[in-house]
Amino acid sequence: MTRRLRSGVIVAAAASLLLTACSTATVNSSSSATATGSTAAATACPNFNLAINAWVGYEADAAVVRYVAEHQLGCKVTSKNISEQVAWQGFATGEVDVILENWGHEDLAKKYITDQKVAVDFGPTGNKGIIGWYVPPWMAKKYPDITNWKNLNKYASLFKTSESGNLGQFSDGDPSYVTNDEALIKNLHLNFKVVYLGSEAALIQGFRTAEQQKKPFIGYFYEPQWFLSEVPLVHITLPPYTPGCDAVAAKIACDYPPYTLNKVVSKSFADSNSPAVKLIKNFNWTNDDQNLVAKYITVDKMTDDQAAAKWVAANQAKVDAWLK
Repeated sequence: MTRRLRSGVIVAAAASLLLTACSTATVNSSSSATATGSTAAATACPNFNLAINAWVGYEADAAVVRYVAEHQLGCKVTSKNISEQVAWQGFATGEVDVILENWGHEDLAKKYITDQKVAVDFGPTGNKGIIGWYVPPWMAKKYPDITNWKNLNKYASLFKTSESGNLGQFSDGDPSYVTNDEALIKNLHLNFKVVYLGSEAALIQGFRTAEQQKKPFIGYFYEPQWFLSEVPLVHITLPPYTPGCDAVAAKIACDYPPYTLNKVVSKSFADSNSPAVKLIKNFNWTNDDQNLVAKYITVDKMTDDQAAAKWVAANQAKVDAWLK
């Protein structure tokens, strides 16, 4: 899960269920239509609403899908910057048609896909998701046994900060991310306190600074993520995941499960005749593909359209397969 949002035009939706259902959520929208698409093409591919969740890997997915939809199908796409949990609420209201990268959320899938039947699983993105605990490479080299959770208390004092008090600081990113860390720390009896840094960018900078300055740092991280090619973080071994070990959130004492990331769309969008339905259904690429586009956006400072155009130009055969 890689995280960076772009600013857009704030949607005026004071009466929106999406906003009233979660007062902390902010929905930003921007829309653009391809300059090359004909009026007929635009009619054949009506507007659809694409949720943009707060990590740059998702932004990379969205950049490429939006670019292909607009420039090769003549669609109009409205992008909505919104947290991953709140985005699901939009399936019922019509405010969200497509979520491109779902990380689990079995509870939301049950509510909106199984029970309410307002959303549809549209299959895997091809990306394999890993969530876990990591330390910078210098720490794993200096303290080899730190990569086993059973030894973390021995090193907890190294991670003390003004925010964690007498405990070691365990750093998380955005509070909206999928995380079991507070339960893990409690149930594994670890002398750490979760501190939310607030964003993916802050979490990345924390790891980057820790490696550059040889400072202690431990935190939540994930793959696919372009940053791992810059700083190869070292994964900490937690008690192995087994099916059902995370069934009760408060009692979790096992590692995160592996995630096969998938797409979810509204039932109304799935049943429409839009050519974008086939594009979303067939969209499938690798962790390396996503990481490359995310690097274009984050490191090379390209706009989303520039990054997508560069990737599409080099991978038209993959795009053609999505459109068949």
